[in-house]
Amino acid sequence: MVDTRLYSLIKIVETGSYTKAAEQLSLSQPAVSQHIRQLENTLNVKIFEHAHNKFHLTPEGEIVVNYARRMIALYNNLEQALKNERERTRSLTVGITHTAESSAIIEALVAYTDSYEGLNIKILTNTTDKLYSMLKNYELDFAFVEGKINDPALSYIMLDTDCLILAVPPDHALARQTMVTISQLRKEKLILRLPNSNTRNLFAASLESQNLSIDDFNITLEIDSISSIKDLIRRGFGVSVLAKSACLDDQRKKQLALLPIENLSMIRETNIVYLKSYEHPELLHGIVSKYNEMQGM
Repeated sequence: MVDTRLYSLIKIVETGSYTKAAEQLSLSQPAVSQHIRQLENTLNVKIFEHAHNKFHLTPEGEIVVNYARRMIALYNNLEQALKNERERTRSLTVGITHTAESSAIIEALVAYTDSYEGLNIKILTNTTDKLYSMLKNYELDFAFVEGKINDPALSYIMLDTDCLILAVPPDHALARQTMVTISQLRKEKLILRLPNSNTRNLFAASLESQNLSIDDFNITLEIDSISSIKDLIRRGFGVSVLAKSACLDDQRKKQLALLPIENLSMIRETNIVYLKSYEHPELLHGIVSKYNEMQGM
């Protein structure tokens, strides 16, 4: 059993409030506060720093929260594994970035589930950094991410390569071209992903390689949702630099026109990342085979 005080801690962090945490846990606020005091006394650390009616995690608190997440996730995984054994099923929790969410990866996962009897997949969408954190806290079995990081605890299987392109409305003047120049792009209203996204970072890095800055462009809106960005492009509010894989369906339906940007090479890998301790890598290779089959590779 997981120490119930850990649930109080995680819920406080998630809600940012002792009161909301108590409500969601069906406890009194004094009981939740006591849980935190008991954890601090047991571990001999200060978990939260309080000042001006606000609070934040201390460095020690960050460590406690990370391990609390792992302990809860591992216990949940134990319960799920025992349930799977009883019912002769298998369950996977998969992380996917906002970019991959709009691509053929989802279709491949669904197709693989249909071909694998007794397999259930839960898909969680989040930022790349959050997915890595969830993976290392055992909250995910594996994740689809763009690129790689240098971490000896992780293994990767390359799924595909992708590139960034300029997405414009089909009736846009640029849509009749085969390529857009940097000078043309500077005249457009750009709707971009948030600065912490891999798509945005790759675009910025490519500009820097040409001694340019992203600040030289007319960025009118920053949104995390790719579907919202594509909707705004279709409605004529601007153009955007997006992953080609996330826009292919829109291109087929003639809802968006896709153009390479002159002198900018923005190619990246899409990988499946998992902990080296993961016990079923054969499933991952099966998913890659299904993806390749559906892409005609």
